[in-house]
Amino acid sequence: MISLSIGATMHIVVSGWFWGQPNTGSGQYLHRLLPHLAALNAPTGTADAADSRGRAETPDPAQRADVQNTIKYTLLLPRKPVESRQGDALAQIASDLTTVVSPPPPLPRQLAKVYWEQVTVPRRARSLGADLLLVPYWAAPLWQPTPTAVTVHDLIPLLLPIYRGSWPGRLYTRLVSISTRRCAAVLTVSEASRRDIILHLGMPGDRVYAVHHGPNREDGAPGRQEGEAPFSRERRVARKYSLPERYFLYLGGFDVRKNVAGIVHAYRRYLDLGGDPAVKLVVAGKLPLSHTAFFPDPKRLVRQLELTDHVHFIGWVEEEDKAPLYAAAAAFLFPSLYEGFGMMLLEAMDAGSPVITSSE
Repeated sequence: MISLSIGATMHIVVSGWFWGQPNTGSGQYLHRLLPHLAALNAPTGTADAADSRGRAETPDPAQRADVQNTIKYTLLLPRKPVESRQGDALAQIASDLTTVVSPPPPLPRQLAKVYWEQVTVPRRARSLGADLLLVPYWAAPLWQPTPTAVTVHDLIPLLLPIYRGSWPGRLYTRLVSISTRRCAAVLTVSEASRRDIILHLGMPGDRVYAVHHGPNREDGAPGRQEGEAPFSRERRVARKYSLPERYFLYLGGFDVRKNVAGIVHAYRRYLDLGGDPAVKLVVAGKLPLSHTAFFPDPKRLVRQLELTDHVHFIGWVEEEDKAPLYAAAAAFLFPSLYEGFGMMLLEAMDAGSPVITSSE
C-alpha cells in the first residue's frame, strides 16, 4: 500500500473507458466518483488508514493539520469527450483534473477494449509517472508496472452461470479475475461483495476495502429543480410520465436476475387477495427489444396475467426525475436475485419511499 508523507504530491491515473457511457452502471459510478476525487485533499500523514475488516476509515476533521497532501488526477480516455453533457461534466472539474486521450487500436470493438485495458492503460500510466492506477470497474490489467487499485462492484459473471456468456466472455472473466489478484487494493461497494471477492477470487482480506455508495445529492435535495417545492416536483414528474395517482414502483434493468417477473406475479396475487386495484404497478426502465431467456419481456407476462389495465410501463426515466418518482410511490419493489449493492434501493430510501426487497 502506498503511504504519503506530509506535504507530498501523489499522481493518480484513472481509467476512463466508461466516461462516454454515463447511463451505464460503470459510467454513473465514474461520473459521480471523479468530482469527489478532484475535490479531495488527503489528510496529513498516511493515505492507507483502514480498519481490521478492510473498510476505509473516515478521518476525524479535528485531527487534520494545516499542511495537506496534494493529489493530482489524470483521467485516461479512449476518445475525446463529446460536447454538451460529457464535456460540461469534465469542465466542472477541469482545474483539478487533467485528461489524456489515448485511442484504442483499429480492432473490433471488444478486442479494442481489451487491448486498451490490458496494454494502453498500464503503458500510459507508467509513461505519465503515476503513483497509482485506479481502474473503476472490473478490468485491471494483468501487467501492472504501476501499483493498481480496481473497483469490483460484484462477481455476477463468475457466480451466475447464465451471465457467463460465450467462450470469449468466460475467457475475459478469467483474465480479470487473475489480474485482480495482482492489485495492490480492491475496492468494492458492500460487505456482501467483499465476502464474495475474498471467497471466490482468493484475495487476502486486508487488500479488499468496502466503500459504500452514497446517494447523489448535488443540490442538497434529490430531484428538485432550483426553487421548486417538493410537491411541485412530484406533480411535474407525474404529468411528464402520465403516472397513476397511487402506485407501486419498479425502476431498473430487465435481465433475468432483476426478477421483474416475480414483481408482476406478486402484484397479480396482491389483487387476487383483495388488494386495492386503485394502486397500480409502474415499471420504469428501457424494455428489452425482444423476449429471450436472458431478457424476458415483462409485457408478455402482463398480458398473460390479464394485468394490462393495471401495469404502466413508462420507459426510461431521466436522472433528475428519479427522486420524485420514488417519493410518490406507495412502495419501491426490488426483489433482485443477486446484487453487489443495489443502488436503486439507496435512491428510493433517500427519497423517502418504503422499500420491499429480497434478502441475500
